[in-house]
Formats: sequence, C-alpha cells, structure tokens
Amino acid sequence: MTQDPVTTSHSETFRPNAPFWHPGLIRTIHEQGVDGHFGDFGGAFIPEVIVPAVDDLRRAYLEAREDLAFWRELDGVGRSFAGRPTPVYLAERFSQGLGDIQVVLKREDLAHTGAHKINNALGQGLLARRMGRQRIIAETGAGQHGVAAATVCAKLGLECVVYMGTEDIERQALNVYRMQLLGAEVRPVDSGTRTLKDAINEAFRDWCTNVESTYYMLGSATGPHPYPLMVRDFQSVIGWEARRQCLEQFSHLPDAVVACVGGGSNAIGGFMPFVEDAGVALIGVEAGGSGIASGAHAATLSAGSIGILHGTRSLVLQNADGQILGTHSISAGLDYPGVGPEHAFLKTSGRAQYVSIEDEAAIRGFRLLSSTEGIMPALESAHAVAYVADNPQRFAPGSLVLIILSGRGDKDVNRSLPFAETL
Repeated sequence: MTQDPVTTSHSETFRPNAPFWHPGLIRTIHEQGVDGHFGDFGGAFIPEVIVPAVDDLRRAYLEAREDLAFWRELDGVGRSFAGRPTPVYLAERFSQGLGDIQVVLKREDLAHTGAHKINNALGQGLLARRMGRQRIIAETGAGQHGVAAATVCAKLGLECVVYMGTEDIERQALNVYRMQLLGAEVRPVDSGTRTLKDAINEAFRDWCTNVESTYYMLGSATGPHPYPLMVRDFQSVIGWEARRQCLEQFSHLPDAVVACVGGGSNAIGGFMPFVEDAGVALIGVEAGGSGIASGAHAATLSAGSIGILHGTRSLVLQNADGQILGTHSISAGLDYPGVGPEHAFLKTSGRAQYVSIEDEAAIRGFRLLSSTEGIMPALESAHAVAYVADNPQRFAPGSLVLIILSGRGDKDVNRSLPFAETL
C-alpha cells in the first residue's frame, strides 16, 4: 500500500519511505563543495603518488552521486542493517533544569555499532565495492569509525586494516577488541602524539604504498576532495531525518542545532540540511581540554589559523612556523588539531558559531544526561550536552534545541572513573 505524503506547515512534503540520502534532496540545499572548495577552504593537497587514486575516487563518487540506484541501495541498507531512521527524543527531565527551553536528542547512539560513523562507512563501503576495491584501510580515534569500518567490511566481504594511535588504543580498549572480533587488523601507531592525527598519517602512508589495490575509508569530513563532500553527504541523513522528525513531532524546525566537533562529520551532517534556514542557529562544540589558555585543548575553530593538514586547507592548530601543535581532550574522537573545511567556511562566513567545553564540564554533561534520562552519551557528544546544560540563557525562552547525540558512552565509562569523586 502506498502511504500518503506528510505535508508540514512549512510546505515541505516527505514520503514516509523516500530515501533520505537522495541526491535530489542534497541539491535542494546547496551544491557547496562539489568542486572541492568551501569558500577559501578545501582542495586536494596530496602527494603525487596518490593523485591518480584521488582522481579516480572523485570521478567515481560524483558519478555515484547522480545515480539514484546507488542512493536507493544505501537507503535500503541503512534501514535494514543500520537501524535508520534513528529517533528524535524529547529529553523532558534533562530540560526541566534549564528553564523555558525544550531539548531534543537526535539518537545516533541507537544506530548499529552505537554511533553516527556507520552512515559514512556504509556509503563508502558501497562505493569501494562499486570501484572494485577489496582492501579497505581506515583510521580511528575513539574507535567508533574503526568499528563501523570493520562492520561494513564484514558485511561486504572486504579486507579491513585500521590504524589507531597507541594512546587511543589504551583509552578505547573495548573498541579495539570489537574491531578484531569483526575481522579487522588493528595496527598500532606509536609516532607523534599517538592519537588520531598520527593514525591518519599512517593510513595515508599505507595508501601511497598500496594505491592500486586499496580504498581509504576516511572517517571524518576532512582530507582531500572529495572526502569532505562525500562524508558530509553520507552523514546528512542525520539532519534530513531530524528536520522531518521535528516538523512532524513539534510542527516547526528547531531553533538551534548543537553538535560536538572534532573533524566534524556528525556536526556537518546535522547542520547541512538547516544551513539555509536563517532562524536555525548552528552551534559546534569543540574540545576545550584543560582550557584554551593552557594550550592543552583541541579547539581548532576557536584557536586555529589557516593551514593545510591531511590534504585540505582549513583551520589548524599550528605554531608560527606552521608546525602542527599537540592536542589534548578527554575525548579521543575530538582529539584532533584540524577540522573539516566546511566548518571553517561556516565559521568565517558567520553562519555557524563554535564554542569549546573543557574536560570536567564534559564529564558533568556525561553524568547529567545519564542520570536524568537513562541515556549515556559518548564523551564526544557530552561536550554538546554540557554546553546546553551550562548555557540555557543563551537560548530564547521557548526554544527547541536539538542536540546531535553522536554516539553512546559505554566505551567511555572507564575513562570517566577518575572523575567520579571530584565532580
């Protein structure tokens, strides 16, 4: 039986079973980034040896982007395998202490594997298969992208190698075992700060060495073109679903969308469908670590300058000589000295604002949402939760505030234990 379309007061019509990853939907917002540039940011600054591979990837993705059958397959797998759509949930008890605002959560923690990373991994996995690649490499910080990559490779019958810094391996031991259980090889990275940046470096080195046989499944909305565009498109299902769900459940769009930002994939996926809605504030929350003044943080949009990192021109944490600075965050997934180029554009254009939350505040957010709603957020997401909890006065009375809950916090329980007696 064909279901009737849902028509909202905003004259937006959605068919209940229409694919959210439809390229036509993407174009209804904007084509920013199709040429590889987001204002002054983006591009592809890469070693000559991988130029042919990146060119092949760009051509393959732009072709797939116009192929409705590709999006229909992705939508079908997203629904049957990844648990889409994820719900929007009114956090009533959490909202009670925040005055006259309503907080709703986009529950990416309920997606298969426990985070938003599965959206991008499925899209890129199908693209890799379309390109005939059998060996997948990936990087991971918090382990969630590594788990998602390993999951998709297991489903599609592809070889999977995941690079992970030894500092993050220690912080996220459970996810390391999950990746191995799923059949992936986890390669420790002991160089540099032994975190996400260094894992990406090693993955690029692998790609340079095995360029003919290997597909690099980059996990965030950064890197050389077409990765920022491609990852944004795959993650935009978050915002498309949330947009429709808010209209259906509350009869209007949210007044603000709040999301944590490291490389920025969950945030750009949540933000993109609202970019042209001037009445919707877009707020990205970075890792303030021990405080901006301390230098021990990962707040690139708050304290960075224009530079090139991992093949893209964006904002970067660097010294006067252009050397990449070390970073710190209690959250492995936000512990990165760069950010996706579209976030740099949204900041410099004034369309989005970016703030930072320190480690201890993030832990408070982690505990507060757990105790008021029975929902344990990932420490990454807890930064966004903490910002809203600590700053309700920044939202007008009656506001509907949408938090992108990028993942669940089971992986972070041990990490939070040292703070148990101090907060």
